Amino acid sequence: MARLLRALLLWLFRESPGRVVRGRAGSGSGVSESLTKREPTLTKAEWQKKLTPEQFYVTREKGTEPPFSGIYLNNKESGMYHCVCCDSPLFSSEKKFCSGTGWPSFSEAHGTSGSDESHAGILRRLDTSLGSARTEVICKQCEAHLGHVFPDGPGPSGQRFCINSVALKFKPNKH
Repeated sequence: MARLLRALLLWLFRESPGRVVRGRAGSGSGVSESLTKREPTLTKAEWQKKLTPEQFYVTREKGTEPPFSGIYLNNKESGMYHCVCCDSPLFSSEKKFCSGTGWPSFSEAHGTSGSDESHAGILRRLDTSLGSARTEVICKQCEAHLGHVFPDGPGPSGQRFCINSVALKFKPNKH
């Protein structure tokens, strides 16, 4: 019931940007400067031209797709999930799992080594838009909003990256 309520709340409310957070959720090591590799280079109009309206809403305006609606929710193919905005590799299918929440879930970001995410394609930001602290996940390269990470995932990391399908582009492994 709690998962259903959380999913409903995420769907009803839009997220707003917060500050960047290094490390694991709840680590309390927030920093306010940007940690991206480079600044986004496209204007709002250019992003709107490049992306579908739903992609723009989720990735550039911090929206959330309705639960159980994403094209990658039940994808079981082997491959890599990339940012729909800049094509950076973000999540491997090897770390994808079924969380029952309505969004694709991953136990860690691609490039993560233990708890070190310095080589991953994502960053974390504190998000208090719904009145409680959550950790937003953004693309390190272009700052696209991807979703959120929660501390209720499978071991060994215990993390659940809850990611909007519309923010991703899947590339299957070549066999």
